Amino acid sequence: MQYAEVLRKLKSQTNPKNVQGMVKFGINSKNTLGISIPILRKLAKEIGTNHTIAQQLWDSGIHEARILASMVDDPKQVSEKQMDLWTSDFDSWDVCDQVCMNFFDKTPHAFQKAKEWTRRDNEFEKRAGFALMACLAWHDKNSSNESFSHFFSLIKQAATDERNFVKKAVNWALRQIGKRNRNLNKMAIGTAQEIIKIDSKTAKWIATDALRELTSDAILKRLT
Repeated sequence: MQYAEVLRKLKSQTNPKNVQGMVKFGINSKNTLGISIPILRKLAKEIGTNHTIAQQLWDSGIHEARILASMVDDPKQVSEKQMDLWTSDFDSWDVCDQVCMNFFDKTPHAFQKAKEWTRRDNEFEKRAGFALMACLAWHDKNSSNESFSHFFSLIKQAATDERNFVKKAVNWALRQIGKRNRNLNKMAIGTAQEIIKIDSKTAKWIATDALRELTSDAILKRLT
């Protein structure tokens, strides 16, 4: 399948009503077609892994095309430069999260970039760092506890960031790492207990919400 055909198929699925609904969930409507994730995943299967088409899709600037790019790109071919460039283009939380969970967390640069991006000033770039932590904790079955324990200090440092898309990602990272296994659960709970003492409404929300899940009977039973 060539890029022109992919773009034609994408645009044929345009749904303005869906775009209106997406806005209600805080999704940027700029260059958005209103195509659902299941439709994008079906199209991704038709395309297969294709690094060249992925880059063309990303460069189109179309919201759904960028999500689709993350579904078809080859993690083995991605460079740190490409990851930084794509991250700098993030303008909506769903593109950020989809790229992290579909693509970035499978690259050899994932752990390094997660740390780097948490120090960025831009809201969506910083979110990407914590979203990537959460996706790694969810999908990476082989990395050590030590690899994830290094994230806790960064989570604590960002716990006072009041920006909505940052604080939710910080909370997501803390919860997801803490659900990985019993040892990380204990460390995540300890981090949350430190965060809740910070004189910040945002920090207290992050910690309280995380502790509610991490200390729940369901999670503790699953990890035992």
